Amino acid sequence: MLIVLSQLFKVHLIVKRLRSGSRGCWLSLNHNCEPAGAFVGINIGTDVTNLPPASDIVAILKANQITHVRLYDADSHMLKALSNSGIEVIVGVTNEEILGIGESPSAAAAWINKNVAAYLPSTNITAIAVGSEVLTAVPNAAPVLVSAMNYLHKALVASDLNFQVKVSTPHHMDIIPRPFPPSTATFDSSWNSTIYQLLQFLKNTNSYYMLNAYPYYGYTKGNGIFPIDYALFRPLPSVKQIVDPNTLFHYNSMFDAMVDAAYYSIDALNFSGIPIVVTESGWPWFGGAKEPDATVENAETFVNNLIKRVLNNSGPPSQLNIPINTYIYELFNEDKRPGPVSEKNWGVFYANGSAVYSLRLGASDQITGNSSVVFCVAKPGADSDKLQNGLNWACGQGQANCTAIQSGKPCYNPDTLENHASYAYNDYYQKKHAVGGTCDFDGTAMTTTIDPSNGSCKFTGSSSSSTSGGFSPATALGPTNPFDGSSSSILQAPKFLYLMSATFLVLVLLCPGGPSSFLPS
Repeated sequence: MLIVLSQLFKVHLIVKRLRSGSRGCWLSLNHNCEPAGAFVGINIGTDVTNLPPASDIVAILKANQITHVRLYDADSHMLKALSNSGIEVIVGVTNEEILGIGESPSAAAAWINKNVAAYLPSTNITAIAVGSEVLTAVPNAAPVLVSAMNYLHKALVASDLNFQVKVSTPHHMDIIPRPFPPSTATFDSSWNSTIYQLLQFLKNTNSYYMLNAYPYYGYTKGNGIFPIDYALFRPLPSVKQIVDPNTLFHYNSMFDAMVDAAYYSIDALNFSGIPIVVTESGWPWFGGAKEPDATVENAETFVNNLIKRVLNNSGPPSQLNIPINTYIYELFNEDKRPGPVSEKNWGVFYANGSAVYSLRLGASDQITGNSSVVFCVAKPGADSDKLQNGLNWACGQGQANCTAIQSGKPCYNPDTLENHASYAYNDYYQKKHAVGGTCDFDGTAMTTTIDPSNGSCKFTGSSSSSTSGGFSPATALGPTNPFDGSSSSILQAPKFLYLMSATFLVLVLLCPGGPSSFLPS
């Protein structure tokens, strides 16, 4: 009974918040109110040989509970497919379009009518990214960048869309020549006039600063100044703590330091109150011979730690109360992109919707996926000694068939302890879970519905409905805890349905107009 009252009280607080006029403000920075929580979105590039149809892409987004996306253009197929999905969308003005829009208010108005107004409200467009890294990528367009933003904003005002759709432009970290220590960071003075006008525009329109922050490049181009653990959000020993000597702020990650460098650079031009949204951040999972840090293990570590970092709902040391909403770069590998091998391998999903590596798209250890088939894999960041012990046990006493992870066999690569342990754990689990074998291995394993198969390396899966069946002996098989995390996931759906029922009941009891009073009019 106490549990029921506790849950009802939580719902009552939600109702009070809704009544206070905060609806529509919880998940974004787009409605002139404070966000209740940070979000992680994703970029969708299209330089892909076998790009799935737009409807399939949206299905992948929904299956993985991705609620925010950024497009690099205003592709009509994608904007139509995103209709009625509820997913918040940033549409892009391409770099090639900036000159025309920046010189012609009528061209800006036509662009808004064609690429924004035509899709609202069914497609939830919330922002326009004007170009991509214009100051560093196409400096000849810089003189008209702010004009283009102004003309687009005026067109939104004319269509009464300016409160729903914000206008900004993503910047490369390179416009901040010396980002460390963050407290002394400033923009490249050669761009001061343009950046000042741009910040004035963002302030006047209640928009936000878009930053592309890549610790991968900060680390690989840093000539060993910073340890890789700092770039990957891994904890540093006390003797290696990264501290700003002027503020004495401790930086636990290069990502936080980059965001803070941007905040200090904005402050150096006497602006404040402009939040930063990271429009791109990621790590390549494969590279060429001269790119040793582009590995599956590093990419998996970075992206999962990035998600965890963002969802803790805090800002960098100088702006702790402003969450760092972030868009992962990127959904698919763009194999048609020019440049080094790593440039083509930033995707977190293959075109068929399966994950390149285990991906935690939430704050908990449970991995979201798009399948009812269950696999058992090693937890990212698990203790290496425990992983080795689990691998040895699975391939020995556990009777897993580990032939596929031997040198020269289909699942040997990537040659990492986590990959080999995942294969062995899964083989054991599929054979033994029906008679009590669990997916735990001393806390180093977890279940997932994302198929970890890669190329010719195939993982066997099992129906999620069968994981709760079978005979459970008094002593669980393997080095496991019989009360492992896999059982809790089975309880999530009933609990969710229960809370939904409780929510509906309280809405009926507390709201004069009933639950319909909270629906958009």
